[in-house]
Amino acid sequence: MSGRGVWQRTRWRLRRFPALLSGCGEQAAAYGRCVAAAAAGPAELRRDLCLEEFRALRDCVARAVSAGSR
Repeated sequence: MSGRGVWQRTRWRLRRFPALLSGCGEQAAAYGRCVAAAAAGPAELRRDLCLEEFRALRDCVARAVSAGSR
């Protein structure tokens, strides 16, 4: 397998990411607010603190990817 083909596919996927993410603005904002609120306090960030918001964002992007590949 050619290494060149791998990089071309990777660049193609990365170029699509902003368009896919743009349809998930509400979920991205909710996740960002959660992380910002968690980081603003004196306590350290903990794993899975914003898990619900992250899963909503991940699911939205996954739906956009599957819709875009049709």
